[in-house]
Amino acid sequence: MTQSDIPPTHTINPINQPPDSDAPTAAMLKADIDSGASGDKTKVFDPGMAMLGTCEEASGTPLTPAQLAWARRQETFHRWRNGLKTGIAHHRQDGFPTVFIGFIVLLGTVLVSGISMVGP
Repeated sequence: MTQSDIPPTHTINPINQPPDSDAPTAAMLKADIDSGASGDKTKVFDPGMAMLGTCEEASGTPLTPAQLAWARRQETFHRWRNGLKTGIAHHRQDGFPTVFIGFIVLLGTVLVSGISMVGP
């Protein structure tokens, strides 16, 4: 058995989307995002430096349950209904990266031809 300096992490466990509520919280909105329901990311916990709503609370104007309910609805239902699954997590590329390799070859060709024109 080996000893590791890296502490165990629980960020690989999938997050479940919280149920609808009459009084949603900022933590529920964050769980919507972490669960992948908003389409922005995959279903894993994403630790943040400051939780959602912290700035509003610090300024003395915390988000109301109505504002949070609106945000949850916009992030989940409306985005999926309109087919706006944005985010790199939903655009997997399992094949050979043809466009990327082509760009690198083109860039190399341009650099080599430019250097050969300036050379002695």
